[in-house]
Amino acid sequence: MQTLTFRKMLRSISIFLLGLQLLSVQAKYQATWESLDSRPLPSWYDDAKFGMFMHWGVYAVPSFGSEWFWWHWKGENDPKYVQFMKKNYRPGFSYADFAPMFRAEFFDPDSWADLLARSGARYIVLTSKHHEGWTNWSSNVSWNWNSVDNGPHRDLVGDLASAIRKRTNITFGLYYSLYEWFNPLYLEDKQSKFATQTYVNEVMLPQMYDIVETYKPEYIWSDGDWEASDSYWKSKEFLAWLYNDSPVKDTVVVNDRWGVGDMCHHGGVFTCADRYNPGVLQKHKWEDAMTVDKESWGYRRNTTISDFLTMDELTTILASTVSCGGNMLMNVGPTADGRIDPIFQERLEQMGDWLKVNGEGIYGTKPWRVQNDTLTPNIWYTSKPGVTYAITLEWPKEETLNLGWPVPAENASVNLLGLPGVKFPWKPLSEEKGMKIAIPPLVASELPCQWAWVFKMTNVK
Repeated sequence: MQTLTFRKMLRSISIFLLGLQLLSVQAKYQATWESLDSRPLPSWYDDAKFGMFMHWGVYAVPSFGSEWFWWHWKGENDPKYVQFMKKNYRPGFSYADFAPMFRAEFFDPDSWADLLARSGARYIVLTSKHHEGWTNWSSNVSWNWNSVDNGPHRDLVGDLASAIRKRTNITFGLYYSLYEWFNPLYLEDKQSKFATQTYVNEVMLPQMYDIVETYKPEYIWSDGDWEASDSYWKSKEFLAWLYNDSPVKDTVVVNDRWGVGDMCHHGGVFTCADRYNPGVLQKHKWEDAMTVDKESWGYRRNTTISDFLTMDELTTILASTVSCGGNMLMNVGPTADGRIDPIFQERLEQMGDWLKVNGEGIYGTKPWRVQNDTLTPNIWYTSKPGVTYAITLEWPKEETLNLGWPVPAENASVNLLGLPGVKFPWKPLSEEKGMKIAIPPLVASELPCQWAWVFKMTNVK
């Protein structure tokens, strides 16, 4: 009798545990956009606000035109690129001949990590593979077209990932191009109008599983999706695995480039277009992926100083982006020998200096009830509980700063970030709303920064 009772107890426990397992399975994300899009965005991303992007590959060797060099030369036969090759390289020189010249001999991942930390970036996205197909790690389905078998003969992804995690609190992410311009397997699939998926099964998916399991990136920035549907790429199946079973399932963030028609509609963060900056509040979390070099994501030798965004321009982009609910992902292109060019170093250090003073008004903020001021131009708002920040892109030319939107309480206060000891008296502009902030006489050397100033207001609506 006791044995029978014990068996019934075991059976009941087994049924209960099976039920829990079934509930767990049912709770997992399914390979449908309805299910995948229901996943909450990990909170680290929205709090971060500012990240760094790095496009680095064989294209850094010719370093001419852009990172699309190979396509412009051989895919389009662009005369500018054809003439560049005729003038500078021997007859018969192929793009593959650039690979041994991509040596990265000055690449110091520790110094890169330190510079990225100095910039104030909270996350980094490195190209693991761009459209040329070259991989910056030892991919076993990209024989002799990767950074371990050829060129630098080192694991560039792994080296930087290790340095970032060892020396900083920056979140590590990877860019990955789904397609490759000249991969024969991809071209065969394309010839079949994507009725076959040989490239996806034998190259793309093995590589994506590989980088996730090996390097555990917490941001996967997909690209190169626009020629085929997400069904061809098996994007939904990959994302279901990523969200359910991968080593980064709880913290990973993805973007929206997973197949024709998906961008700005499906995925995690919406990028919508390169250099996307709508200027108005968006309902869905978005990102402005942009470049310090106005013309190229990869390193170019044929640049002039006017090709680079100034700090005034960069702080304008950052302020407008964060105010409208987005993140700013700022790109620089390292050189083929593994350096970050001095102009890029300067911009990163300048951004870091600015964020040391004004980061309170950027990191962890939320959009306010309005985004920019209609009375005084070039002012963008952000907020935290009980606090509103007015990011002023131009220092007031008069002795007052008029803000049209804040509704101050009698005990409202105004301070300038970086000058905690200086008071900024204010008066109401009208009975309904607005503030007239008195600007004390300050010389340039007394200002806490050189570009964009952040006024902190408490007890305003």
